[in-house]
Amino acid sequence: MEARLNSAPNPDVTTAVQHLYKAIHAGGVDPRLLALIHLRISQINGCSPCVFASVEGARKGGESEERLHNVVAWRETPFYTEAERAALALAEAATRVQDGAPGVTDEIWAAAAEHFGEEQLGAIVLEGALTNFFNRINRAVREQAGKAW
Repeated sequence: MEARLNSAPNPDVTTAVQHLYKAIHAGGVDPRLLALIHLRISQINGCSPCVFASVEGARKGGESEERLHNVVAWRETPFYTEAERAALALAEAATRVQDGAPGVTDEIWAAAAEHFGEEQLGAIVLEGALTNFFNRINRAVREQAGKAW
């Protein structure tokens, strides 16, 4: 499958995305957890370039192969902390709304709020939203995995 767009990104969009990333990383969430969130959401959405990029970025950030390979089954594995599980549940619930799922229930939010403060919760939600944003763009334009952005 060939990509549909080959032009340079709009500089205004690039600047806006950079500001969003700055806000996410200022939220105080471990960057390794943000990478796992990005990876899990991208797996759900079938976005190969984001899966590829998040694995590469997480490796460079010190994430283990064991955790990267098992995030797809994070509920059934012992490799994640309770805080990470709560963040992954929150990210998944916010992503799976297109599947007709109930979204972020009070129970899911409360579980995440037990481990994260308001700024961190905001960063987790924004990471999820931005990942979904990129997943949808990449799927629409048929972006391929393996590129370095």
